[in-house]
Amino acid sequence: MAERSYGDYQLEIYGGGLRGHVPALPMTFDEMERRAQSALPPSIWSYVAGGAGDERTQRANADAFGGWGLVPRMMVGATSRDLTVEMFGMTLPTPLFLCPVGVIGLCAQDGHGDLATARAAARTGVPMVASTLTVDPMEDLAAALGDTPGLFQLYTPNDRELAESLVRRAEKAGYRAIVVTLDTWVTGWRPRDLSTANFPQLRGNCIANYTSDPVFRSHLNATPEDDLAAATGYWAGVFGHAFTWDDLDWLRGLTDLPIVLKGICHPDDARRALDAGADGIYVSTHGGRQANGGLSSLEMLPDVVDAVDGRAPVLFDSGVRSGTDAVLALAMGATAVGVGRPYAYGLALGGEDGIVHVLRSFLAEADLLMAVDGYPSLASLDRSALRPTVRGPRP
Repeated sequence: MAERSYGDYQLEIYGGGLRGHVPALPMTFDEMERRAQSALPPSIWSYVAGGAGDERTQRANADAFGGWGLVPRMMVGATSRDLTVEMFGMTLPTPLFLCPVGVIGLCAQDGHGDLATARAAARTGVPMVASTLTVDPMEDLAAALGDTPGLFQLYTPNDRELAESLVRRAEKAGYRAIVVTLDTWVTGWRPRDLSTANFPQLRGNCIANYTSDPVFRSHLNATPEDDLAAATGYWAGVFGHAFTWDDLDWLRGLTDLPIVLKGICHPDDARRALDAGADGIYVSTHGGRQANGGLSSLEMLPDVVDAVDGRAPVLFDSGVRSGTDAVLALAMGATAVGVGRPYAYGLALGGEDGIVHVLRSFLAEADLLMAVDGYPSLASLDRSALRPTVRGPRP
């Protein structure tokens, strides 16, 4: 049997057309976003689609990819492409991963989007970074992942006993790394969320990892099942902790799992993090949801990659809207590229199948781009393959 590639997804679609079938789900991000807005309640739509302030950083994240182009190399014969990556002792079939999204559970029609995401990860081999903020407990998600690796994203609470319990549970459930989000110990100014006066977790949504935790429950006078309002109030009091270098020392001594620091964007911070015991760097501006007025993630990626200098994997997200974007970030030096809003919209429109469609579309586009432009492997992609594009109108 001839070797199949991710690009063969387009052959499935064209084959369906010969039988009178056209894709039920959109093929472009813009159309996916437009239709998802109609499918999601306004309060959830604002949370997923919105950013901080006037959203200039959110727009900059997506627009930054337009400033770079891939130089085609001909007569290479890239008839097959190798998209595998090595990361934290794992050989992964693709360089993509599913970003943690704190309300992904609510984006599904049945209210269990975290489980749908885990099942989609199992079907595609694309790892899931499971958020601390989920509708279903982390153990259920780990079981649904099957053989596909999962990473656990930690919002570090200000109660170290609770933080340790969450980490221990992640270890026991089989997660392969702890991803510490650094920029969300307090929420940024989010006008869209404020306009709906809605913060889902304050309504008791997406806090199952807390309400199922024995340490969290031991601090309550009643079970969360009996008094959700009290549990939610306690959650609000313990959620936010400004993670510091001292905390990294503590966490490093707590677990043997790889520790990835999410939100590192300055090369000095990247070097210090690795010297202090971090195992991975995650360049991210939280999709523009947390801080406005900053640079895009893509603009900051090269300096961080240079600072890391091959000592550790460099994960990347923010603004990725297509397989082409993923290829550009990989050429810029990212080890793996996170998909966020696109899969949330795919989930809203098609559930588990919608996420699979988004991932297969991204992978097909990336695979075909590498084929047409003559890059047979991720190893053949580096900054020498990139050129800045011409900006502004031609004279």
